[in-house]
Amino acid sequence: MLKTLLLIIVAAIVLLLAYAATRPDTFRVERSAQIQAPPERLFPLINDLQAFNTWNPYEKKDPAIKGRYGASTVGPGATYAWESEKVGVGEMRIESAQPNTTVGMRLTFVKPFAAVNQVTFSLTPADGGTRVVWAMEGRLNFVAKLMHIFFNMDRMVGQDFEDGLTNLKALAEKRQAPTGA
Repeated sequence: MLKTLLLIIVAAIVLLLAYAATRPDTFRVERSAQIQAPPERLFPLINDLQAFNTWNPYEKKDPAIKGRYGASTVGPGATYAWESEKVGVGEMRIESAQPNTTVGMRLTFVKPFAAVNQVTFSLTPADGGTRVVWAMEGRLNFVAKLMHIFFNMDRMVGQDFEDGLTNLKALAEKRQAPTGA
């Protein structure tokens, strides 16, 4: 009986590992929002890491976060590093920026697990405002593939992106210049 139970457990583990090995080597999480503000109002809120952190959902998750900015906070080369019990340890670096259209970032995580991901913000004029797309993609090693069986990255990170875009929308639309005058 014990031998049969052990064989079943070993077989289940082998099947789980084999299934994990067949999972995709990459992931992508993407969310978008329609914001009633022009791209030129939104771009500085993304391309300046100090402005970014006024609506960044991860900053809001931990008021005790310890963050430090690099020598530059705006545009390519700008950096921000953080340490937090709730959101981990890592650094973001703006790698590319096309005024009023895209900002590309490299996101390096140290804790709770090591990972390097690419983040892209795309701004497209639409319906009298701007469609903002926040996307993150990266590679998955075997351990990450195994974790993805149990944790839905799209749901977890996607909710944070939705919260962030809601924060960005509120901030950008609040900053609307009065019409007329």
